[in-house]
Amino acid sequence: MLAILIAIVLGGSQALSRSLFSQMIPRSREASFFGIYEISERGTSWIGPFVFAEVVAYTNSYRQAIFSLIVFFVIGTIILMLTNTERAIHDAGNLLPDEAAGKA
Repeated sequence: MLAILIAIVLGGSQALSRSLFSQMIPRSREASFFGIYEISERGTSWIGPFVFAEVVAYTNSYRQAIFSLIVFFVIGTIILMLTNTERAIHDAGNLLPDEAAGKA
């Protein structure tokens, strides 16, 4: 049950992060920005499993290991909350979804 819940959260968060990231990319620069995105994703994909394994090794507790991974989500949420995404979208020369739909 936990694996299903984690899969739903991770899949949805990755799709949302790509969508938000794509709105912050200037037109005709998509390939270079998504190249950087992929490199950073692949370059850091080992951190979660490494932290999980280290916490289990030191504490002998899977609960503590899962909690250590939750810390990454909390840090990411804080960074996202501190990021002015509307400004980033406008600075890239793009419109917010409401603006593009003619609602704003």
